[in-house]
Amino acid sequence: MPSAADSSLTEGDLKRPMFRLAWPIIVTELLQVAYNLADTFWLGRLSTDAVAALSLAFPIILLFISLGGGLTVAGSTLVAQYTGAGGERSAGTVAGQTLSVITLFAIAIGVVGAVLSGPVLGLLPSSPATDAQVIPMAADYMRVFFLGLPFLFGFFVFSALMRGYGNTRAPMAVVFVSVVINLVVDPAFIFGWGPIPALGIEGAALATILSRGVGTLLGFYVIFGTDAGPDVSLADFRPRLDLVTKILRVGIPSALEQSANSLGFITLTAMIVTFQPEVVAAFGLGNRLSSLVFLPALGLGRATNTIVGQNLGAGEPERAERAVWLAAGVGSALMVAIGVGAYAFAEPAVAVFIGTGTDAADETIRLGAEYLRIRAFEFGFIGILQTMLGAYRGAGNTRTALGFSLLALWLGRVPIVYVLALVVRIGGDGVPGIWIGMAVGQILGAVAAAAWFTRGTWKEAVIDTGEEGDGDAGGDDRDGDDGTDATGDADADGTDDGEATPTE
Repeated sequence: MPSAADSSLTEGDLKRPMFRLAWPIIVTELLQVAYNLADTFWLGRLSTDAVAALSLAFPIILLFISLGGGLTVAGSTLVAQYTGAGGERSAGTVAGQTLSVITLFAIAIGVVGAVLSGPVLGLLPSSPATDAQVIPMAADYMRVFFLGLPFLFGFFVFSALMRGYGNTRAPMAVVFVSVVINLVVDPAFIFGWGPIPALGIEGAALATILSRGVGTLLGFYVIFGTDAGPDVSLADFRPRLDLVTKILRVGIPSALEQSANSLGFITLTAMIVTFQPEVVAAFGLGNRLSSLVFLPALGLGRATNTIVGQNLGAGEPERAERAVWLAAGVGSALMVAIGVGAYAFAEPAVAVFIGTGTDAADETIRLGAEYLRIRAFEFGFIGILQTMLGAYRGAGNTRTALGFSLLALWLGRVPIVYVLALVVRIGGDGVPGIWIGMAVGQILGAVAAAAWFTRGTWKEAVIDTGEEGDGDAGGDDRDGDDGTDATGDADADGTDDGEATPTE
């Protein structure tokens, strides 16, 4: 029987609490991917163009989502550090403020996204076939999706706050219920069933909104109706300028990171839509399958975020560092093993999602398998990169995470894809250049992030641990709020820690 210390994030053995924290995150993210895979599976039965439409829509959707989604990182980090410092009441206040801020963001972004879906898609350069067959379907999907955006944000913030608190099982249970609902209603809404009309690609978006809405309601019940997470009361929703400022200061770099990543994928998509629809569909399928095998690294990265946050809050920076290296080693080894499997079974994995039996479907399967095999060589580096980014975020050093994400995407993937696919046109048609560029960027980011981590300049909490014990979450940061705190301390050489980054 393990002792309390064995399962604590801030004392005792590291492996047990890290595993306990990480595996529900991995399962949760696997279930999250099930939303997208269900859409891809059923829309693949509808047409190849429907799959290509999802490939176009998602980078733009993610760009809008990232504007508010980065703030969930701030909520998770601050809740983790206050929890580690023993400030339960302060953690609850931060949770309430985060919920308030993100709800307002979600409503605003949903309205803007629904209005701008068509015009934004119209800006993408595309082949005549893609313009006529794919873009109208993508616009239909996006309009419905954005109208339900507050439901998605509701679950995202619930999951982030619970993760910062150290409870990752409750989000797993909630998302399981939501995914089951989606799996049931997805084909009914897409193809029609009984009194439900066939809505096509719009049905896929509507199914996601309905199932996410149920998940959000269940998540709010867990926060307000149980003691499984931070102690949040109605008074915690009363605006607190000091806390909102702190949330924005930690969250805005993460929002910029996610926005830059989404903008990067839009840029990549703008290049790829100049190819035929089969290439666009293969790119989307390959990315979705890569996001599936990416989950163990993501789970370890988010677990590292929480462990680093709680240990820095508890004044244990050396333990936080040991946790990071442990997670990086486990993550890279696991991802290498997954990469071997992905390389060996690439074609059958892709073929599961394309079932129309046409020449276009066969070509999509061939290209998608080629893409997945090339991406398999980067998987070990993904484990390292995600762990390092999780460590920087857990410390509140979100500007450093921003820096390495930008490096991997904007100095890696985007220019390499452009040169190899559109300038050199490697392989004759340039298509292999897309796949190679996507893999190389993550490798560059991982090497740079790990090298920077060894400098140790991240080992400081965002919060002032001296403010705990009075139930007040609004104390000053330990740097006196002079504009350089743990999100980007000024180094002795006059440079700033927070410089660059992209994620998967």
